[in-house]
Amino acid sequence: MLETSLEKALTTVVTTFHKYSGREGSKLTLSRKELKELIEKDLCLGEEIKETSMLRHGSHSCGGCEYSVFPTTLCVAYNDFFLADNQ
Repeated sequence: MLETSLEKALTTVVTTFHKYSGREGSKLTLSRKELKELIEKDLCLGEEIKETSMLRHGSHSCGGCEYSVFPTTLCVAYNDFFLADNQ
């Protein structure tokens, strides 16, 4: 059975998390440094997103649950951008 586009996207989100997690501690969390590296290497969103509030002021790590909010928030932002662009 072939994977759907959504299943491929979810697999990519999870494998990208694990590509960076655990380098500085738990394999189940991303440190600030790991998250920053993920953003810089796997997202081409420009300088404005590279210094998120979590990287500046947040906790020292984020787990899978917190990380799952990140791509969801990006999806909403992209959707809003494209909706505004079409009007």
